[in-house]
Amino acid sequence: MKISLNNIGRRFNKEWIFKHISKEFVSGNSYAILGANGSGKSTLISILTGSLTPSEGEITYSDTANIPVESIYQHISLAAPYLELIETFTLKEMVNFHFKFKRFAYGVDAKNLISILGLGKSAHKEIKYFSSGMKQRTKLALAFCSDTQILFLDEPTSNLDVQGIKWYQELVADFTKDRLTIIGSNQIQEYEFCNQTIQMSDYK
Repeated sequence: MKISLNNIGRRFNKEWIFKHISKEFVSGNSYAILGANGSGKSTLISILTGSLTPSEGEITYSDTANIPVESIYQHISLAAPYLELIETFTLKEMVNFHFKFKRFAYGVDAKNLISILGLGKSAHKEIKYFSSGMKQRTKLALAFCSDTQILFLDEPTSNLDVQGIKWYQELVADFTKDRLTIIGSNQIQEYEFCNQTIQMSDYK
């Protein structure tokens, strides 16, 4: 899988958030999009996932053939602070609902995903009663454990404590091999495994 950006830029009103990004993202590599808060990391990720159109430039997706932007959602999974869970679902219902649209990663099913989460005792608890850390762990587990070619993570350790960060790093080790992984971050513990970085400050 490959994502190609050709002179991509995005502006809101008359202000450019970033411009002139030309870059290829290729399966088997992990990329960290770096920058301070407000630098455009999440905006760029929204463009890469196909949920936001660029103000200039072109984005293409290709595998054995080109993939239309309206179909790219079938190939990606995303965990981000702004991505909401369905609060009235129990954890088990949330997992079952998510995997009506995605396939489980190899060796994973609903039961051991909840085990990976370490939330077996909360399987029948409604999401609205979860702590912020439990919600973030749920978002991450759903993304990592989906059988998708591209994994997007935006500020993945938000609301996680030290133990949660270690758990996140174990997920990285177990579920990113051979995938195209793209992370928006300004925390070293989130992206230290990445073999390429992009500084948003280079595109102002």
